[in-house]
Amino acid sequence: MARAQIGKGIPAAYVNRLLNGESAPRLYRDLTQAALAEQDGVNRATAAEIGTGRKQGPVATLRALATSLDVPQDEIT
Repeated sequence: MARAQIGKGIPAAYVNRLLNGESAPRLYRDLTQAALAEQDGVNRATAAEIGTGRKQGPVATLRALATSLDVPQDEIT
């Protein structure tokens, strides 16, 4: 309940997903982990781990993800 009240102008489902650690740029572009991974030719689990900061990916992978999300590469790492 409290989580949903944080983002009065933002749908509660998005607020809760952000608070659970999902990628803001990916959510903003309405991409699933699977769609982003497929678009960039990356394994979904790898994209997820990079997106949540659990894993550092190769530069080429980070560049591809950053390009797809239209963010600077350092926002991916």
